[in-house]
Amino acid sequence: MNEEFKDLQSIQNLKGVGPKGESSLNNLGIFSIPDAAFHLPFRYEDRSYITPITDASYQTPVLIEGEIMKSTVVFRGRRMLFSEIYDGTGKLTMRMFNFAMAQHKALEKGKMIRCYGTITPGPNGKQMIHPQYQVFEKEDSIEIEKNLTPIYPTTSGLQQNKLKKIIENSLEFCDKHNLLKEESEKKDYSKYGNLLETLKFLHKPPVETNLIELIEGKHPAQQVLIKEELVAHMLCAGILKNELEGRTGPSMTEISIREDDFLESLPFDLTNAQNKVWKEISGDLLDKIPMRRLLQGDVGSGKTLVGALAALHAQSNDYQTAILCPTEILAEQHLTSFSNWFEDLGINVMLLTGSAKAKERKQIVEHLAKGTIDILIGTHAIFQAGIEFKNLGLTIIDEQHRFGVHQRFSMLEKGGKENQSPHQLIMTATPIPRTLAMTVYGSLETSIIDELPPGRNPVQTSSRPDSYREKVIKRVEEVCLTGKRAYWVCTLIEDSDELEAQSAEELYKEISTALPKLKVGLVHGRLKKDQKDSVIEKFRKGDIQLLVCTTVIEVGVDVPEATLMIIENPERLGLSQLHQLRGRVGRKANTDSHCLLLYKEPLSGLAEERIKTMEATTDGFQIAEKDLELRGAGDIYGIRQSGLMDLKIANPIRDSNLLLDAQEEALELGKNDKDFAKTLVERWIGNRVDYSDS
Repeated sequence: MNEEFKDLQSIQNLKGVGPKGESSLNNLGIFSIPDAAFHLPFRYEDRSYITPITDASYQTPVLIEGEIMKSTVVFRGRRMLFSEIYDGTGKLTMRMFNFAMAQHKALEKGKMIRCYGTITPGPNGKQMIHPQYQVFEKEDSIEIEKNLTPIYPTTSGLQQNKLKKIIENSLEFCDKHNLLKEESEKKDYSKYGNLLETLKFLHKPPVETNLIELIEGKHPAQQVLIKEELVAHMLCAGILKNELEGRTGPSMTEISIREDDFLESLPFDLTNAQNKVWKEISGDLLDKIPMRRLLQGDVGSGKTLVGALAALHAQSNDYQTAILCPTEILAEQHLTSFSNWFEDLGINVMLLTGSAKAKERKQIVEHLAKGTIDILIGTHAIFQAGIEFKNLGLTIIDEQHRFGVHQRFSMLEKGGKENQSPHQLIMTATPIPRTLAMTVYGSLETSIIDELPPGRNPVQTSSRPDSYREKVIKRVEEVCLTGKRAYWVCTLIEDSDELEAQSAEELYKEISTALPKLKVGLVHGRLKKDQKDSVIEKFRKGDIQLLVCTTVIEVGVDVPEATLMIIENPERLGLSQLHQLRGRVGRKANTDSHCLLLYKEPLSGLAEERIKTMEATTDGFQIAEKDLELRGAGDIYGIRQSGLMDLKIANPIRDSNLLLDAQEEALELGKNDKDFAKTLVERWIGNRVDYSDS
């Protein structure tokens, strides 16, 4: 791609995108105008008709319109705004927790209001909590949407309406400058004619479009793009795999005498499953063929310890190890574990994250190049240019689903020796069917730890409706006053990190007010790193007894003294994520732990099945199987929580029927149409991977 064309694609060419907006777009993986065009909705809403309040069903999103009868601010533990709405058929209460006085003033008696949201039971009948709304005068005429309303994944500082406008502008720009010109006449975009028209349709589907098809990813316009994206990722994996062929791996034939010392220093013995897996991995490390192994193990099964053995083996053969983590919390947890394990063995362990200061980063770069850092633990910062190892022999990728294929392969280029690639161990607590792993990632050897360490008691899981809230709060107080610790997890899977943070803050206020005897802390994704670290450390030490948090604690926070977890609104999450969260408790030997799922009534059939599964088993593999089954039925959260690839629209679980065709098409394009293959890789993955004919 020439520089002139790159400049034309720059996101800065769009009206209204300044430096701040560009940074927010980059957080979403949008770096160019075509990237914006391919930022597809994760769901749609039908706001094309107004539903009478009397006909509005519970737990169903609807558009209602009526007159504001009164608006009042009340204090019930926390400040709330209540607005009563009447449409001639019935009454509805709009309830808001986060509001400005200007909003209260605007919601004055006698004005008309149009609200879109989900109807739930309230103390005075039907209610909407924090709906999207528009206030107008009685004499005004407000048009109703003529298309289905797209809802996009977004981030803090970038509201839905602004993002929608940016995407609309990107489509117009692509049309005007022919940025999405097809380079293969063979590509069929069905009745939509070409790629751009297909994208326009998916960003703004006509109201008569089958909404269920769109939700389940079964619409023909989605299917053609889903298959195209799968083809692109398979091409990418195949290309990179081909590039590795002919390379050697570091032959680590020197058996360290320190391995026995290390194992003897542990206060426990390896499980049979850990011993079996370590034998498989150590065999790979002896070979001159680069290891590509997927290590699957349930939460708390001891995958990290096996990874530590591999790193020790690499260091004994004068090779460095890179350990990649998806979050700073998990990276810091690994730093603590590895430092404690290897402190007496003279092994230098360092940490590199995005928040590292320039001076610290410079020192790490220098020591890496000299080879004086044995193990580097870090986040995505390790992928950055300039991070080069003297003699990288092993990469360990934790929670592999958080990294794209291009990122995992990029580490194989940092080995420090031409035509030699480091061994790669990929770890996950999310079981992946072997056939799926082979189809999507290329050929991977698989190891499974299917046994928990001795003394670990299964977490007892139960569920209660939100009407039990006061009893639950009292129970949390009783547990924490005995010296134990607890999590209260706020789950708001919605449009932005900002909303999730606001929701957690409101919950924190509620719990702190209700439990004045307890020391309560708050952690969410929008806190600065030092604030987050400080709160978690206080919780770890016991200075905080109850931690109110978002799903940011899903991986990495390890506090054995925490024996109770409350998960708010579990119906919003998939099974695998619920299981990951639950894995934060039950980590202390011979100690009973509990997880309570506090749900909103009424539950959908799908949500009820998830909750029953969580109550029935703590086996991560059984849960994964059920999760795959439920997602295959068209789970609305599947696209966002698929957790298998760095994908924009495809979900290899839901779209498994397309995998075989996509694989065949990828092979065909790789052989006979390399130009178009290159186009697809650039379109769906970006210029993060260099395409070669090898």
